[in-house]
Amino acid sequence: MRMQIALRTVFPPECLSCGALVDQEFALCAPCWAETPFILGASCDHCGAALPGQAEPGAALICDDCRAIPRPWARGRAVLEYHGKARKLVLGLKHGDRADIARAAGPWLARAGADLIKPDTVIVPVPLYRGRLWRRRYNQSALLAQSLARVSGAEAMVDALARPRATPSLDGKRRDERFEILDGAIEVNAKRALALVGRDVLLVDDVMTSGATLAACARALIAAQVANVFVIVLARVSKST
Repeated sequence: MRMQIALRTVFPPECLSCGALVDQEFALCAPCWAETPFILGASCDHCGAALPGQAEPGAALICDDCRAIPRPWARGRAVLEYHGKARKLVLGLKHGDRADIARAAGPWLARAGADLIKPDTVIVPVPLYRGRLWRRRYNQSALLAQSLARVSGAEAMVDALARPRATPSLDGKRRDERFEILDGAIEVNAKRALALVGRDVLLVDDVMTSGATLAACARALIAAQVANVFVIVLARVSKST
């Protein structure tokens, strides 16, 4: 405890977004919190996208994208809309070695996905191809999965899925191109297959755009005979962003 106090004296905690001093570690200052687009109202039950209006108790709202594209998973949640300060946080986590953002996101993910996590749920991150993992040195989705597991008490299985071949970047690709590129690109780790059978799986990723990556993961898990697949992402790209 004395060491922690000493460290805070020398290195006081800073806002994750702007660097202003805050009262606790892994937090946003009040102005940044107010400007960060958390999804708190009505949202799509399949992908978590923010929707206009208010959600009625027990009603499952579905966005236009999820009506047009059948999702292989059962339900989905998202924490943030991908723009403004949320985009800055996601890019910091993905490309800026900002593991502290994943640490902060654990409680956010746990709140957003509370109804998807049951006692036997296993939390599984979207995998990176080994070449990209070597260059980046970490998988941001795995960091999010581990952070969520610490908060929720559920099991994280970071090597449940594998990406055995490299795929082109999806940036700038059309929706149908994204799904074509990722078709069959993800598989279940044979060493983990038996441990997944009959269990609910919560897939974790940093950002959902078209849903092609999550769909490829979900199909691989369904083929491995899991009970149900759910998804949760830190941020959801909407048509307006």
